[in-house]
Amino acid sequence: MIEHVPFEHILILSTFLFFIGVYGFLTRRNLVTMLIGVELMLNAVNINFVMMDQYLFPGKIEGHFFSLFIIAIAAAEAAVAIAIFINLYRNIRSIDVEEVDKMKY
Repeated sequence: MIEHVPFEHILILSTFLFFIGVYGFLTRRNLVTMLIGVELMLNAVNINFVMMDQYLFPGKIEGHFFSLFIIAIAAAEAAVAIAIFINLYRNIRSIDVEEVDKMKY
């Protein structure tokens, strides 16, 4: 029989994943790595939704529906962000955050 993972371990994992995403978003200059940081944060939120649903309402699947909604939003966000990155690269030949301000003029 499969043993259940303690609730605290999942929360610690989710917290680490979220703060790794925050660190990646705040410290990187490359737009793609910043997008990866945002995706890590969204995945941490998904883990929390599913775990809280499992802990507070065993047998129900409301947290799973929230997670599916977040996955759909993240996929749309990633598609739009990558399209913007491609357009930026075509215009200024860089996806560095410091170079994006050249698009103003």
